[in-house]
Amino acid sequence: MFYDGSFFVYAQRYYYHERDFGWLVFQPLHTFIEAFIAQKEHGYTSYKVVYAAWHQGLFTSTKATPEQLRIDRNRHHDLMHAGVEPKYLPMSQTRGEKGVDVALAVDALQVGLGNKIDVAVLVTGDGDFVPLVRALNKQGVRVLGAYFEFQAKDGRESFINERLLSVVNYAVDINALANDKEYKQAFKSLFRKNGDFEKSSGSDS
Repeated sequence: MFYDGSFFVYAQRYYYHERDFGWLVFQPLHTFIEAFIAQKEHGYTSYKVVYAAWHQGLFTSTKATPEQLRIDRNRHHDLMHAGVEPKYLPMSQTRGEKGVDVALAVDALQVGLGNKIDVAVLVTGDGDFVPLVRALNKQGVRVLGAYFEFQAKDGRESFINERLLSVVNYAVDINALANDKEYKQAFKSLFRKNGDFEKSSGSDS
């Protein structure tokens, strides 16, 4: 699994602050993805997440609030507990998130070329990853696009680029699972509701 960190963080904030579902966490999402791919593929009796990486730009703490630093630290703990390898790129306040997409693509290609995975899961909606999908397909690696489609109260939208949607082998809109009878319970399991983010993210349970 290859996480576009900023894309995922936006979904986390949306579900926590606007939908009051709790914090979207990694381990149950991996379990869902394993079951979802097993339904789509028939080569093996089960599928497992064998590699997961988080790609995001890391800004300096100069303009960060104590609350933001606390949330970032807790998310980092969540990543470690779920076996997701954080791969940050140093960013400046003026440059923005430059190079993150390239780093994710290089990582996915290196893993794909190693003949150790059958399916690459891209947690993103960015159309810039179309060449990556095609390159992975050439190596015999299928690609699942996992994304969140919603509109926040401030008018901002989360979605998957149509070009990316057209080239992936499989796609799943995580947000749509909330209204799907088959997946409604699985959707609810993706969120941690027992206490706030700070209290629960440091736990091994």
